[in-house]
Amino acid sequence: MMRRWLTAVGCMIVGCQLMACVAHTQPQEFFQLTAESSSNRAMQTRMFETKDEAELLSASATVLQDIGFQVEESVREVGFLRAAKERSAREYGQDINRFLVLLFSSGASIVGVPPIVIPVDLHQKIAASVVIRPLNSESTRQEVRVAFYRVVWKGAGAAGRQQIPPGEQRMEMLRDPVMYQAFFSKLSKAVFLEPFAL
Repeated sequence: MMRRWLTAVGCMIVGCQLMACVAHTQPQEFFQLTAESSSNRAMQTRMFETKDEAELLSASATVLQDIGFQVEESVREVGFLRAAKERSAREYGQDINRFLVLLFSSGASIVGVPPIVIPVDLHQKIAASVVIRPLNSESTRQEVRVAFYRVVWKGAGAAGRQQIPPGEQRMEMLRDPVMYQAFFSKLSKAVFLEPFAL
């Protein structure tokens, strides 16, 4: 009886340690400016010397299509464009972690406690939003801002006797500077204009 109790406590400790690795974000934190906010905005934004906002929007759509996105929504009147592409989200490290947790928690099955199976990322939808707006009253300067983000869906898992159903999802911004630089480089070639950082 004592051995069963110790095994159950050990499994609970392992489960709590795994849960502690996840950083929880409070709703009020979503609207707070952080130290990275200004650098993120600088990475996402360029200025072009042109009056042709429609050409910039059309070229942005072409660039996104060239890198595998499909345009889902475009509103020329307000200079807005949204595109997306779907990909697998499987990562090698997640499968290793899932196996190790399952292996270490399998010892608990001897005393009747089911093993822990952590969910892994299965599928992702990567999206890009482009907003173009004039910076002066003559509309000779246009600001182009692009934001890349993704929604990731997790697979099934189990914690003890409680099943974690597939389909849990999370959304996160993509902050890889190379992705943004590549977009603006292709956009400047598409419209034959030199972009300027704001």
